[in-house]
Amino acid sequence: MTDLPHLTHVTHPLVQHKLTIMRDKRTSTAVFRQLLREISQLLAYEVTRELPTTTKRIDTPMEPMDAPTLKGRKLALISILRAGNGLLDGMTELIPSARIGFVGMYRDEETLQPVQYYFKVPEHMDERLVIAVDPMLATGNSSVAAIDLLKKAGAKDIRFLCLLASPEGIATMKAAHPDVPIVTAAVDRGLDERGYIVPGLGDAGDRMFGTK
Repeated sequence: MTDLPHLTHVTHPLVQHKLTIMRDKRTSTAVFRQLLREISQLLAYEVTRELPTTTKRIDTPMEPMDAPTLKGRKLALISILRAGNGLLDGMTELIPSARIGFVGMYRDEETLQPVQYYFKVPEHMDERLVIAVDPMLATGNSSVAAIDLLKKAGAKDIRFLCLLASPEGIATMKAAHPDVPIVTAAVDRGLDERGYIVPGLGDAGDRMFGTK
């Protein structure tokens, strides 16, 4: 995916239809969680479309052939806790061999700055395609901080996958990490005074876990 532009907006009709249902405040926690899982698989298809491949010799029931297979180390999926787990669950169903990592971040509601509380990632990050996932790219501060940590851990080939993005968050990420492409299902109007995406869908973690 070296030729992926900085921002990819996935406009597939199924993605947009499911996202509309998720935005609706009447949608239940169970349905919200299921749709997030389904959308994550559709977005995963987009973010992995240029994975490097090689061939290996196999025997089909008809004859031998040189068949395509993924090349190199298994990719790493990194969940930015806690809401990132909603995207992670669906992606691991699609890519069960992926290595998994976690970056624990929460946003200080007064300063809107990220606070780290956990970090655990696979080995050999410099040899893997690393996909960081978080449903919301709002101010971009937490996402930038998470990517900072991944780069310190050796990651060189990183993608950021989110459900919704704001123009402000996109600009913040691009300024800090212009080498990290963003894949999103929607670019919303902007941020409110609390730093939430509008029109958005509310707090993705609260809606996914049924908390307030």
